[in-house]
Amino acid sequence: MWRLARFTASSLGLSRRFSTAIPGPCIVHKRGADILHDPWFNKDTGFPLTERDRLGLRGLLPPRVISFEQQYARFMESYRSLEKNTQGQPDSVVSLAKWRILNRLHDRNETLYYRVLIDNIKNFAPIIYTPTVGLVCQNYSGLFRRPRGMYFSAKDKGEMMSMIYNWPSEQVDMIVLTDGSRILGLGDLGVQGIGIPIGKLDMYVAAAGINPQRILPVMLDVGTNNQKLLEDRLYLGLRQPRLEGEEYLSIVDEFMEAVFTRWPKAIVQFEDFQMKWAFETLQRYRKKFCMFNDDIQGTAGVALAGLLGTVRAQGRPLSDFVHQKIVVVGAGSAGLGVLNAAVQAVSRMSGNSEAAVKNQFFLIDKDGLITKERKNIDPAAMPFAKDLKDVEGLREGANLLEVVKKVKPHVLLGLSGVGGIFNEEVLRAMRESDSPKPAIFAMSNPTMNAECTAADAFKYAGENIVFASGSPFQNIDLGNGKVGHVNQANNMYLFPGIGLGTLVSGARIITDGMLQAAAECLASYMTDEEVQRGILYPSIDSIRHITAEVGAAVLRAAVAENLAEGHGDVGPKELRNMSKEETVHYVTRNMWFPVYSPLVHEK
Repeated sequence: MWRLARFTASSLGLSRRFSTAIPGPCIVHKRGADILHDPWFNKDTGFPLTERDRLGLRGLLPPRVISFEQQYARFMESYRSLEKNTQGQPDSVVSLAKWRILNRLHDRNETLYYRVLIDNIKNFAPIIYTPTVGLVCQNYSGLFRRPRGMYFSAKDKGEMMSMIYNWPSEQVDMIVLTDGSRILGLGDLGVQGIGIPIGKLDMYVAAAGINPQRILPVMLDVGTNNQKLLEDRLYLGLRQPRLEGEEYLSIVDEFMEAVFTRWPKAIVQFEDFQMKWAFETLQRYRKKFCMFNDDIQGTAGVALAGLLGTVRAQGRPLSDFVHQKIVVVGAGSAGLGVLNAAVQAVSRMSGNSEAAVKNQFFLIDKDGLITKERKNIDPAAMPFAKDLKDVEGLREGANLLEVVKKVKPHVLLGLSGVGGIFNEEVLRAMRESDSPKPAIFAMSNPTMNAECTAADAFKYAGENIVFASGSPFQNIDLGNGKVGHVNQANNMYLFPGIGLGTLVSGARIITDGMLQAAAECLASYMTDEEVQRGILYPSIDSIRHITAEVGAAVLRAAVAENLAEGHGDVGPKELRNMSKEETVHYVTRNMWFPVYSPLVHEK
């Protein structure tokens, strides 16, 4: 159904809402009610009469046949009615109500669900992804209605190689895996973290056109240290403390071996692992399996694109990035990932070693500025610890305000998970930045954990700033016809393209070069005019086009590094001979698009 249909719509450029092309048929091995209960094949009242006859559906549906267009309009009418009826209610209540209506459609009819999602991505991404997904995870045990994805627990040790074959799809291209230990900025949510892989993979389908029959959300339940959850009678996960050390790693090892034994060409995205395991597993698996960590590498790429865009917004050449002073607040996996990516970029631009370019970066955690004077520094943060003789006037543990006043940074970037840490004093201190157009990136999710709001940033730091956040905020009316543009520096601009580009290239590992190509593609996507107005990232309405460009950049990097083994009937030689434009067309051609296909029964 999906494979034959996806090329038809995507080859039309995805510009028309409803395609008139006739998709190829799909063989199904079910009949009657079994089809109606399978969201992959169910068309609800959209089954034509001939199909109802050959599939044993006569009498199981109301007699009237409703077209795809009519079904689409009917759902949107229901959604708008919900919006109207929930006006004035708390934001959390409204968000969960919207999530529920979309989730019910997802459970019933995947083709219509993904069509609705693609066509309304700007409105629905905040519901199925950031920030509502955090609220869903917090309440997941109570919201649970039917299983989605797979659950591997500490109790399954020794059984994962056989368990992986319980998944019904013959082929899986994209897996998003979490252990629930650090869900957004919400901390340890245990098994309830499954909402993150589900939301991420919905974005993979909507943005990258990954076939929804070939995605797999996975929860690795190794226990939880969240006492509130352990005492919750509705909690669905293991009621035990988290595994640690080699015992923990043996569980992840077994899962990875099982996955790549069954699906050797799959890609695994690690998501929302606590810092110590995020870095440990990335280094442990990245050269052995096709995997990446979105919190470290995806966040780093999106932030790097924004940092490069900030230089352009100042009217300076990109080469001036090597002179930018950057203060990063948050020494977790995301903050350190951003620093590593920025150091690599500066080193590449300047020709100096990575060790030689670290002076312009300042890292702050909950205990203040990290210096070499501090004891028990996390090994991952050690390379960014300042030598006090290089930061005259600052002390070990200097607080954020002290650092901003002394350093006068060009960029203040937050990945702390601490809502409001960029307070009025800190933001006012940014007015003294050495940059004529300083940047403030409040990147923590969900919204309540953002380091500051867009309104406060423009109010206290001044109108002449560049602002970006992880969660969506409205643009700010500055008066006199001026607009303070809010950029959503969200990983959704990169991870779908990284996954898609890797998949269609046939690369078996994901390298720093492929990730840097993705970030630089995103950084160059905006026009000079847009960047001068403070717009660093494109509208999410263009997400499929952005993903195609990013995916093509990743593919070209894989080819350049001799990693591209080809995909489907396209071999490495054909990939090497493609022009830049041809790579974009090739990536676009491999995007699945939701249309109803004729169903033919076969025993």
